[in-house]
Formats: sequence, structure tokens, C-alpha cells
Amino acid sequence: MPFTPKLTYKNRPLVRCGKELYYGSMADPSVVFIQILTTKKVGDAEVADRVQVMLLSTDTTKAPPERVQKSSARTGLYSALDIGSIWLDRAAAEWAKQNKPKA
Repeated sequence: MPFTPKLTYKNRPLVRCGKELYYGSMADPSVVFIQILTTKKVGDAEVADRVQVMLLSTDTTKAPPERVQKSSARTGLYSALDIGSIWLDRAAAEWAKQNKPKA
């Protein structure tokens, strides 16, 4: 039975475990890893404040440090997801360009 994520953002799966999130599909060439570094209280809720965002290659033959393609620190989860979405779009376009069949 295929995995169906409960959360999505811009039609991509979003999986969270504690203060770590993965955004994107492992079947794609890249995914975004988001780590919540600090939180702040807004009303009765704890919301993400500072977050670390990394674009990671899904190529398991590479060593973990080599898999990091981009990295950035952001304020707020929305900002992290927004930049992650842009990175994933660009990575997918670049991958498609590199793997275009020769005519």
C-alpha cells in the first residue's frame, strides 16, 4: 500500500517528527529538511521562530555531508517552507534539464 501523507504544502508531502520536518517526496531528486531551532509563545500556542533549512539530495550513494545542496537559516516556518518550495522547483527543473533524452 503506497504512503499517503496527511499533510501537504503546495502539493508536496510534509512529514513532521518533533522539531524536524521533511518536505517533498523521497522519489524526487531532492527533499527539504527543516529543523526548528527555537520556538516562541504566541497566545496559547508554541510556534517556530528560528529554523534551519537544507536542500538534500535523495541519492543514498553519497555521503551525508555531500548530500547537502543548499542551506539557510530562516525566521518562521512559513518562510522556511516558502524557500524550500522554490528550491525544490529549481532542483526538479535542473534535474529534468540534465536528464532530457537526446533527440
